[in-house]
Amino acid sequence: MAREGEPGSEKTFKLLGILDVQNIPCSRESILYGSLGSLAVGLGHFLATSRVRRSFDFGMGGFVLTTLGCWIYCRYNHAKLRIQQRIIQEGMRNKLLYEGSEFDPERKQNSNLENNS
Repeated sequence: MAREGEPGSEKTFKLLGILDVQNIPCSRESILYGSLGSLAVGLGHFLATSRVRRSFDFGMGGFVLTTLGCWIYCRYNHAKLRIQQRIIQEGMRNKLLYEGSEFDPERKQNSNLENNS
């Protein structure tokens, strides 16, 4: 059993018991923006029409659309960032591997410049 103060003993917040908001990337921001979108759409529709039930329906639709839109946008940027990090790590690994050897691209460029001069 984990005791207080030990690593792994911290409780996480799960939305509806399934979505771990603290550990899943982009979930917190998506839920927050979705709730703001829901409030804006529902309140705006209510002020325009004064129909409570219909405004609630519009608010729920605004929540779903805003949450999904923010989730997809954030996850796309997150995946793009991870791909860029992987490319940079591979380049750094190759730099360390080939540095000083005959396969070093910088060494080839420098030798070509010296031969042309």
